Amino acid sequence: MIKQQYAIVGLGRFGASLANTLLDAGNEVLAIDISEDRVNEFADTATHAVIADSTNEEALKAIGIGNFDTVIVAIGNDMQASILTTLVLKELNIKKVVAKAINKRHGDVLKKVGADWVVFPESDMGNRVAHQLMSPKVLNFIELAKDYSIEEIKAPSQMAGQNLKESNIRVEFNLTVIAINRKDKILISPSPEEVIQEGDILVVIGENKDLQRFSNL
Repeated sequence: MIKQQYAIVGLGRFGASLANTLLDAGNEVLAIDISEDRVNEFADTATHAVIADSTNEEALKAIGIGNFDTVIVAIGNDMQASILTTLVLKELNIKKVVAKAINKRHGDVLKKVGADWVVFPESDMGNRVAHQLMSPKVLNFIELAKDYSIEEIKAPSQMAGQNLKESNIRVEFNLTVIAINRKDKILISPSPEEVIQEGDILVVIGENKDLQRFSNL
């Protein structure tokens, strides 16, 4: 994996989790917060950790924010600081600004001031939990569009011993198995002759209504 550089502004619960995940994956992370205590928590783990007022353009210039292609604005409940920071970053020609939104109105404003990607952590997590509550066999999912997703679904026990062609997943459910997660290995683009084993996790792509039918087997 190619090491990438990220700057994260705001080291609350969301920002800290994001920073730790990126660092664990071997990336370089500049951690920024106005709180000295939060910055100190990352002093030994982040590539760099600095105290700065992210709404101050000169302060951001001084810490070299312009060297980062991707900056994540993960500021908590201070909507004004979140919006001003996003605006300043775009004025500094940051290539990609990802901003956390508290609600839809906040998200709309972030988009208007230039955010390239707005995320709704609380809403997204709520959707994920609700989805998995309704479909217990679904372990994870990625929403591709309004009606299409990729889901990790436990292979139905009745399909164990059948190959993918015999299982009729494509014919009966109009779904495509793009990978199989089997114990400690992943089979990418499995052939129609690949036999489904007990305990396999099928990575499936298709329309949500078809995924729902399949997950209820």
